[in-house]
Amino acid sequence: MQVNQYRILVLNPGSTSTKIGVFDSEISIFEKTLRHDLDKLNTYPNIIDQYEFRKQAILETLDEEGINISKLNAVCGRGGLLRPIEGGTYIVNDQMLEDLRNGFAGQHASNLGGIIAYEIANGLNIPAYIVDPVVVDEMEEIAKVSGVPTIERRSIFHALNQKAVARRVASDFNKHYEEMNLIITHMGGGITVGVHKRGRVVDVNNGLHGDGPFSPERAGTVPAGDLVSMCYSGEFFREEMMKQLVGKGGLVGYLGTNDAVKVEKMVEAGDEKASLIYSAMAYQIGKEIGSASAVLKGKVDAIVLTGGLAYGKKFVKEISTYIDWIADVLVFPGENELQALAEGALRVLKNEEEAKQYPTKKSAMAFLRH
Repeated sequence: MQVNQYRILVLNPGSTSTKIGVFDSEISIFEKTLRHDLDKLNTYPNIIDQYEFRKQAILETLDEEGINISKLNAVCGRGGLLRPIEGGTYIVNDQMLEDLRNGFAGQHASNLGGIIAYEIANGLNIPAYIVDPVVVDEMEEIAKVSGVPTIERRSIFHALNQKAVARRVASDFNKHYEEMNLIITHMGGGITVGVHKRGRVVDVNNGLHGDGPFSPERAGTVPAGDLVSMCYSGEFFREEMMKQLVGKGGLVGYLGTNDAVKVEKMVEAGDEKASLIYSAMAYQIGKEIGSASAVLKGKVDAIVLTGGLAYGKKFVKEISTYIDWIADVLVFPGENELQALAEGALRVLKNEEEAKQYPTKKSAMAFLRH
């Protein structure tokens, strides 16, 4: 008998919390954020050592809610800092587990997603997946050239939300994602502008600590010479300089807050500095989107604004004044990562796409460079 509904457990570990959800195909039947005691987390020497603690918290919560895990068809976790891979849904295998545990590209709570998904799924004899991690790399070679031979532009962006939103937009157009040219802009603590060319993100700014617009707490692209002078001023250690770029940059640096709602209230109250800085952030986003449209040689089906900042109607309107001549501007506020994870697993379970194997050829090349 054909199965029409697939029950999927999805996991999204954050620094001090773990978001979990249970889906019957596309429909969420349970979602909860498990907030972990910080003192308890600090007893573990490394983030990766938390996996058993977090796994038990997940299983206990599901049991308390009366959810029978034996009815699950798959478990899907947030992808971590792996080797660069193309977008898609990946089966969690031994090599992936090794890279997640060793922190191939760094230690981050998201590394726990694939590990916990595998641990739970393995006991149930069902598959474990990850979907579109932040290390998705589909950039064309020409986009990676930085101007400094020893520095390569890197693809680090909000791949999970960008890809999920892109597929929803394509569905609204009654097309496949692979048939469309889109510019997707995720606007949150970091801001990334992705050029989606027929199903592949061929160019995108490094929203972690690379380039692009400044954001609520990140500096984005800054004048290179002045940055070098700042590094050698004797005022900052390396970690402090990195903090100037990530954490103390953007709105935090100028206005002392990363809260966009608070900044909007400051603007409404007549704060001229807040007005200038907030408008400058909109200006830089618009300029980055304009640059992205050049990559597609003007053949843009739609521009999409998503993420938490997309809830700000005035902010969205200001960005739109710079770019609405390029293509229609669509707004998908917020990000639903649990839904995106469930949809990624579901496409494989329904045989709409094939689960990919890790590592890929691109990953192997990255390993040689690493």
